[in-house]
Amino acid sequence: MYAKDLLAGRTVLVTGGGTGLGRSMALRMAELGARIFLCGRREEPLRETCDAIAKAGGAAAWASCDVREPAAVEKMLDAAEAQFGRPDTLVNNAAGNFIARTETLSPNAFNAVVSIVLYGTFHCTQALARRWIAAKQPGTVLNILTTYAETGSGFVVPSACAKAGVLAMTRSLAVEWSKYRIRLNAIAPGPFPTEGAWSRLMPSKDYEERAKQHHPMKRFGRHDELANLAVYLVSPQSEYVNGECVTIDGALWLRGAGEFNELLDLPDAVWQQMESARKK
Repeated sequence: MYAKDLLAGRTVLVTGGGTGLGRSMALRMAELGARIFLCGRREEPLRETCDAIAKAGGAAAWASCDVREPAAVEKMLDAAEAQFGRPDTLVNNAAGNFIARTETLSPNAFNAVVSIVLYGTFHCTQALARRWIAAKQPGTVLNILTTYAETGSGFVVPSACAKAGVLAMTRSLAVEWSKYRIRLNAIAPGPFPTEGAWSRLMPSKDYEERAKQHHPMKRFGRHDELANLAVYLVSPQSEYVNGECVTIDGALWLRGAGEFNELLDLPDAVWQQMESARKK
């Protein structure tokens, strides 16, 4: 679908880019010609992802950065500019999440998620946009959200609050910064298995299997599916797409939205009985 040089000449900064969906997006964008700069708190996965990009013939570099700290973000952007020039694309992927009963949360637990997801996304977005605006340089921001940014969800309240804030930020700045030719869009993924985060959200194999069977498509997302959507949203082909949040979850959230969607679980025999009764 995509030309091999689609992102040639581009420099993409991916936060939380050493693992999970961030890693998959970085690999795919590098494959299509982009120079990739990764940041995160752990050096080992950042280095490993850069090595994988280099082995495939791409260009990548990294810097350790805690996106919760504005000064650390500025230092990281300086390192990115020194390596590849100023990034023209920002993928805000760094996040934190866990399942908990909300009444048991401490203030620190709530803040741990919100400070990474909401504050960290704002720090990176504002810091890089200031540089774009000063240089009269266009830019593209892609924020990685979740489907419950729109709907809310029990047991992940810090994440739901933070992601909803990032969604509001995406839509607000898409309007405010359009005059600078800065676009902001978002992706709202449903369940995509990742190393680390997945185990915190799927507490057992039995729960994971039940979640899969509950899904309308009876499967979870593949990383290449999300990575290709991300490529489109940062590419020149989507220049008129601004302020949008694209859901990629195989219709899972829609199943939960309909009053009678749980009838999907009824066996054929019960349906036949219901239909026979209706025809009488």
